[in-house]
Amino acid sequence: MTTNETVPNLTRSELEEIERANTSGKTPVVFVHGLWLLDSSWDRWARFFEDAGYVAVTPGWPNDPPTVEAARADPDVFAGKSVGDVAAYQQTVIEKLDKKPAIIGHSFGGLLVQILAGRGLAAATVAIDPAPSRGVLPLPAAALKSASAVLTNPANRHRAVALTFDQFRYGFANALSEEEAKEVYETYHVAGSGIPIFQAAFANINPRSETKADNKNPDRGPMLIIGGELDHQAPWAITEATYKRQRKNTSTTEVVEIANRGHSLTIDHGWEEVAQTALDFIARFVK
Repeated sequence: MTTNETVPNLTRSELEEIERANTSGKTPVVFVHGLWLLDSSWDRWARFFEDAGYVAVTPGWPNDPPTVEAARADPDVFAGKSVGDVAAYQQTVIEKLDKKPAIIGHSFGGLLVQILAGRGLAAATVAIDPAPSRGVLPLPAAALKSASAVLTNPANRHRAVALTFDQFRYGFANALSEEEAKEVYETYHVAGSGIPIFQAAFANINPRSETKADNKNPDRGPMLIIGGELDHQAPWAITEATYKRQRKNTSTTEVVEIANRGHSLTIDHGWEEVAQTALDFIARFVK
């Protein structure tokens, strides 16, 4: 699949990251963030992987503000972005790279990297606490409660929706102390497009859903799926069902549960354990 002319232009910083990756001669690792975060949520991961000999590329979603402060000043900029829009944008980034990258995504980023891998764009893939793709059937009560911040008002489909601290604490930071939950919320949380939440919620009654990931393409490459044991936003039942779908692929498919961790596992005090798990997997297949 080739991206089309309606994809927004990449930012200057994204183009600079791509150029840096191409001139480095190293294997790129592309990090895809999810809803309610920005690409800055990957900063520590980028340094971690670069210390291991890779080169990091951390694109945003289309028209993402450059900083958390800018995002909070103009939250409406996030409205109107669908899963298909973001997948096309990430594909544009990947197609500008000279080497096929490893790709890592969290939450809706975890769904997006499955979509991209299903298009044959990844040398290896790590999907962390992924949002459900079409065909993933479990709808645990915790996931429904987490999504209710958006789904309770149909008008939110076309809006940018920010989480209150209590909503963030339940969906993202339930495994953290109150103090750390507030720190993570204040450091990373931004508004997010309502569309992906509605797309995920109704994916299994929409045969043309943009959340569909091709799990049988022989060019998908190796994939690791990581889930947090205590995750409310994407509970283990969703991670396990995602693994069962993806293991139908002829390439290696593995799953790891991280004990005592919630949806914030990529940005909280224990991020390095998760990053090491991802690095160990990628290093087996991509040097």
